[in-house]
Amino acid sequence: MASRAISDLHPQLQPLAESFLRRCRDQGLDPLILCTWRSAEEQEALYQLGRDKPGAIATDARPGQSAHNAMLYGSPAARAFDAMPLLAGKPVTDPEHPHWHAMGEIAEALGLRWHGRSASQPHELPHFQLPMET
Repeated sequence: MASRAISDLHPQLQPLAESFLRRCRDQGLDPLILCTWRSAEEQEALYQLGRDKPGAIATDARPGQSAHNAMLYGSPAARAFDAMPLLAGKPVTDPEHPHWHAMGEIAEALGLRWHGRSASQPHELPHFQLPMET
């Protein structure tokens, strides 16, 4: 099962993730960390969705290509986390909801890359990661 533990993030990302959560809460947002690190097997299972398994395509990243399983980066820890806003304890699934944009702005102010920007490829609202040069 994929991890949601901040301790499984790259050491440079851990304090940024903590600050992200704190700043979100300070602005009245309720963020939920969905995933930090995932194994190669979990990444492959996600990759197969919409391909060899029923469902919508969830990712274009194969094992080792995702910042969630840092084999590509030579690090034993994830360089990204997925998070989504909650409203009254329920996930906000509307991509136009302002809480998504507020979370993205908080992450970017911390120096993180938010894949929810319309120009981001791949476009993934819940994905926040360390810049590649870090």
